[in-house]
Amino acid sequence: MEIILNKDIKKLGNKDDILTVKNGYGRNYLIPKGYAILATSSAKKVLAENIKQKAFKQEKLKELALETAKKLENKIIKIGAKTSTTGKIFGSVNTIQIAEAIKKKGVDIDRKTIEIDQDHIKEIGKYIATIKLHKEVKFELPFEVVSE
Repeated sequence: MEIILNKDIKKLGNKDDILTVKNGYGRNYLIPKGYAILATSSAKKVLAENIKQKAFKQEKLKELALETAKKLENKIIKIGAKTSTTGKIFGSVNTIQIAEAIKKKGVDIDRKTIEIDQDHIKEIGKYIATIKLHKEVKFELPFEVVSE
């Protein structure tokens, strides 16, 4: 029996794969649970069209991510923090503060896409944050923590 998977299934295949499985496994488990559909000729045509549309959408998202990376390319991000006389920060700098500093420069980025090499930034200095704008587009943004 030929099927098209609706979900990723461990040790079987990924979503949108066309597979051949035993009749009982397909009819009694995969299809009733909604994990797969029969691979008829019309279902294969629909799958091909869906894959084409997904590829087109992903290309648009990648272009937007590259534009955003270009906007941030030569920007200098400075984050102000209250510090002691020795240069230690009261508290720490996190991704929320980095996202707010980037937003002030005119680019809106979700804080969940920002990664910092260190767990907590507790001193004044220069650091680098990695921003994942798309699954294929990563951007390293240098930023500086300064005393207020």
